[in-house]
Amino acid sequence: MGIFNWLKKNGAQDGASEAPQEGLEAGLQKTKRSLFEKLSYAVAGKSVVDDEVLDSIEEALITSDVGIETTQNIIERLEERVAKDKYLNSDEVNTYLCEEVEKLLEKAADGKSTAPFDFTKKPYVMMVVGVNGVGKTTTIGKIAAQLSARGKKVVLGAADTFRAAAVDQLVVWAGRAGADIVKQEMGSDPASVAYDTVKSAVAKEADVVIIDTAGRLHNKINLMNELTKIKNVMAKVVPDAPHEVLLVIDGSTGQNGFIQAREFTRATNVSALAVTKLDGSAKGGVVIGISDQFKIPIKFIGVGEKTEDLKVFDRHEFVESLFK
Repeated sequence: MGIFNWLKKNGAQDGASEAPQEGLEAGLQKTKRSLFEKLSYAVAGKSVVDDEVLDSIEEALITSDVGIETTQNIIERLEERVAKDKYLNSDEVNTYLCEEVEKLLEKAADGKSTAPFDFTKKPYVMMVVGVNGVGKTTTIGKIAAQLSARGKKVVLGAADTFRAAAVDQLVVWAGRAGADIVKQEMGSDPASVAYDTVKSAVAKEADVVIIDTAGRLHNKINLMNELTKIKNVMAKVVPDAPHEVLLVIDGSTGQNGFIQAREFTRATNVSALAVTKLDGSAKGGVVIGISDQFKIPIKFIGVGEKTEDLKVFDRHEFVESLFK
């Protein structure tokens, strides 16, 4: 489901015509093709699911970057199913995998909101984190563009004050989106930028604030301190801010995405994930593994370069697109 559709479904102001919705099928095509080929090979010529088939399915999932632990969880449940139904047909494997993966994604979000925004909080404050190069600033820009096109007032905060390119890129996106932006001189205190951004948003009665942060992991202690400071100063203006800490991960990096998730969940209280660049490789299985292992709901996925290719994550649509 695209952000446009989610906003329309949830009563957002209809300030723009509906953007054309590209199916997930196209964006996930490389992963789908790779996974299907591996699963088809696993069950080829088999009338029932035996140990050999299970081993092949396990290999297919691991090599699709679902992750070892998550794959083992799936295989254990499949083994339980096979034990109950000795005649489980190999043709039923995809259906079962769909059901099991969707359950894993649902469990990962257990007790946590899966809505991308909560407009009862005004302004709704989102802090975005992630290493450099994962598409963090582009993701912010696409969110802002889609919100603005639906009549929401958005203010961006350029708190990555250590990279001129990051600030310049956010300025360009703000211009495209029709969003306001708050920035300071290079090298300024990121927390100061965040504070000014939230204060400006309150004064302008903005709907959403999105804060871009630095993506440096060379010193985790400094990163932790910096992100904590940013959160604390925003809370002085809006007591429960930030309402969301969104971690952006490059899905095309596969297992490296797990490392990014581990480091940032240690550095700050990540509440949601955005997985980008899923159209560029066959590593889309990482979406399943990261959400399952870190018990963090995925809220956005990027399946192309266009603004509308950043989509609100729908686990049922995702699983259907991947396995059927």
